Amino acid sequence: MQANGFQVGRLFFLLAGFLLTPGQGQAADNLIFKGNLVAEACTLRPGDEALAVEMGEVSSRDLYTNTRTVGRLFEIHLEDCDSSTADSVTTTFSGVENIELPGLLALDGGSVAKGIAIGLETPADQPLPLNVVSDEQALSDGHNVIAFKAYIRGEPQALADQSISAGVFSAISTFTLDYP
Repeated sequence: MQANGFQVGRLFFLLAGFLLTPGQGQAADNLIFKGNLVAEACTLRPGDEALAVEMGEVSSRDLYTNTRTVGRLFEIHLEDCDSSTADSVTTTFSGVENIELPGLLALDGGSVAKGIAIGLETPADQPLPLNVVSDEQALSDGHNVIAFKAYIRGEPQALADQSISAGVFSAISTFTLDYP
């Protein structure tokens, strides 16, 4: 019987030691969940989350003469808008800025063309520099379209030296929609 009593006593001691040792078995407040639940006024039309704006063929001669191309229209389509949630939207374009033309988008490193940058503007030809919030655009219930234009501008030094290099090019920008 004493052997059984010893075993029970020992088990009790180990269990008590486990319950009384801080930091073992159960930690207090070591998993925290955070987030921000938002009510979006609109949804982005499927396919518009990755827009491709085809700039077409541009002559370096035209850039030497005019310094830039005419803007090429592109649109962001918003669907199922609820103006009671938000009655306006702003857009911000971000990306790598061209060193010679701040506010304009630099070409990707894999581009063959050199000496140019991509600019953005409103349909009314108002410049929209990178990382600058656009003016608010009113939203109506249902479907809405936000229009912008993209253009190619020659870098000042490349225009002066007539050193624009022809070839394919690409650039990437990210747009953010905010409902103020």
